[in-house]
Amino acid sequence: MLRWTLRLLALGLLWLAGVAGYILWVGGRDDAAPADAIIVLGAAAYDARPSPVFEERIRHGMDLHARGLAPRLIFTGGYGGAGARFSESQVARRYALRNGVPAEAILIESASRTTRENLHEAHKLMREHGLRRAILVSDPLHMARALRLARQEGIEAVGSATPTTRFRTWNASWRFLAREVYFFHRDHWSQLTGSHALP
Repeated sequence: MLRWTLRLLALGLLWLAGVAGYILWVGGRDDAAPADAIIVLGAAAYDARPSPVFEERIRHGMDLHARGLAPRLIFTGGYGGAGARFSESQVARRYALRNGVPAEAILIESASRTTRENLHEAHKLMREHGLRRAILVSDPLHMARALRLARQEGIEAVGSATPTTRFRTWNASWRFLAREVYFFHRDHWSQLTGSHALP
């Protein structure tokens, strides 16, 4: 009995290591290619300022746009709290406008609170404007889950993770990775059960 328990434990640890390795592998790739839109996933905003994590995502999205990879930027993210004056996407739009991105190149949605909702609302905007293919921008450790959710929402997506992610220290990275390994399994379970109330 002990032998079988140890074997099951070893298999479980190997599986978790494999999932973690997959998340790292996807996050380390940059598959940016010509597309119709660049979707920048929301992160925290402090009143009218993007958080450091969100700022790096916005900057990377603007860089992809400046390189001519897509004509439209889609900023996602709703209101972080009851007293928030601006949604995350409004903060991102303001940041992009101040840095020379033309207003007609920017689309926003302010209804989402989770990654799945970010992508659901972004897809609605894409359909409204006749956009099909998207480059998805987020942090490297978030990219595997974001791409999977994007495809579940019907978005033809490729990933381009922020090369200047703020999650650089070991402490920040392993916590983020552990969270994503957890959500990898929770996403799968929600797909089986039909429940999609996920971050």
